[in-house]
Order: sequence, then C-alpha cells, then structure tokens
Amino acid sequence: MIDLTHCLNNNITVYPGTKAPIIEAESTIDKNGYAELKICTRSHAGTHIDAPCHIIPNAKSLNDFSIEKFVGRAVVLDCSKEDSITLDFLKSKKEEIEQSDFVLFYTGWQNKWNTPEYLSHFPIPTVEAIEWLVNFNLKAIGFDHISADKMDSEELPNHNLLLKNEILIIENLTNLDTLINNFFELNCIPLKLENADGSPVRAFARNIEL
Repeated sequence: MIDLTHCLNNNITVYPGTKAPIIEAESTIDKNGYAELKICTRSHAGTHIDAPCHIIPNAKSLNDFSIEKFVGRAVVLDCSKEDSITLDFLKSKKEEIEQSDFVLFYTGWQNKWNTPEYLSHFPIPTVEAIEWLVNFNLKAIGFDHISADKMDSEELPNHNLLLKNEILIIENLTNLDTLINNFFELNCIPLKLENADGSPVRAFARNIEL
C-alpha cells in the first residue's frame, strides 16, 4: 500500500481566505483519564474530495453516492513537465484513461506542500481537455495540488464541467510520483457527513500492477 494523503494538522496549506484546521487536546490522560482531540476544520482542508453540490445548485452531496464511488482502478499521469494539461496530452494517454475509474495527475506540486509556491502556477487541464475527459466513465480525477482551476478563476469552469457530470475532484494528493504509469486500486474514502459538499479523505493505493 502507498499512502497518498497529507497529514492533517494546524499548519497545513489551505486555500487563501479559508481558515486552517484547529486541532487541540480537549481532554488528556493526565487531567481527565482519557485523551480526546477537538477538531475544527473546513470540509475542503488537506487531502480532500469535492462533491457536485460544492459548485452545482441542488446537486448530489458525497453521502448521496455509494461507497463504490470512492474505490476503483486508477492511473497516475506524469504532467510534471507540462505548463498545462492539454487535450493533445490527454489524447496521448487515451488507452490508460479508458481503462481507469480514476485519473490522477502528478505535477510535482506535492513537493511544494506547506510553501508559498504551492499556491501558484500549477498546471491544470484546459477547458477543452476537460470537455473531452468528461466523455469517459470516470468516478473522479485528482491532483497533487490545490485546485482543478486557476487560483484567480471566479467561474471555475473545470469544477463546473466535472461536477455537473458527477466526476468528483480530489485535491492535495501526495506520493503520486511513486505510481506513475502504473494501474492500481485507489481507495479515497470521505467521512460520511450528511449533505457533505466535500470531505477530507484517507487516500491510498493498493494492488499495484507493475
């Protein structure tokens, strides 16, 4: 198994304008006889998954999907030398995409986690590329950076196209470099929260096909 999840703590990179998690000891063994953390976090903190209702009015939340939506065959595509993820790039990987439930994009941004550089200039798919990608029977796509759209985007075209087609979005993955061009089983399990527009996940790879 390979863990694809950043550890959640009080000092992680968060989307500008949102609050970082607050995780603190509510009870301790010395004081109370047992240990218990108090956790306050946004639903899109750390390694997380976006539901359609995050962007689309009256659309499905995460708990509207069966657990099978979050498990399936995946492949990592190496985009670390790309300025953007173009239609031509995706077409060159058509065979791998056709065989996958999840397509994950390694851009190298996982190495910038918890630095100012993490929030800028990461490669994203062009709208043309997303329009082509939604024709495949995908459960989700994922990135080792913070957004499927540019940071200064107000209309969020990629989020809208993907989530309208019930292709979920996984953001802030890590360790994708260890899986480039391999097929594997992805487990990307959210909390079972009512009306969840998103959730932190524990994402991991298993049954890797070398």
